[in-house]
Amino acid sequence: MRERVQAVLDKVRKGLQADGGDADLVDVTTDGVVKVRLKGACKGCPMSQMTLKRGIEAAIKAEVPEVARVEAVD
Repeated sequence: MRERVQAVLDKVRKGLQADGGDADLVDVTTDGVVKVRLKGACKGCPMSQMTLKRGIEAAIKAEVPEVARVEAVD
């Protein structure tokens, strides 16, 4: 599952990087929680939660339905 999540995240990262941000995959737990680290402009952005949920999480769940949720970690 980790490889599939990474492949989707790689697609989403292009848009994040275009705006000066980025996200790295930290972990995928056995219960379907994906942990990402927001970087660059995404790290301090007031819209980062929306980007995380409506952008990153939505894209990952669309292609990897067994993912329960996506969380940001430091």
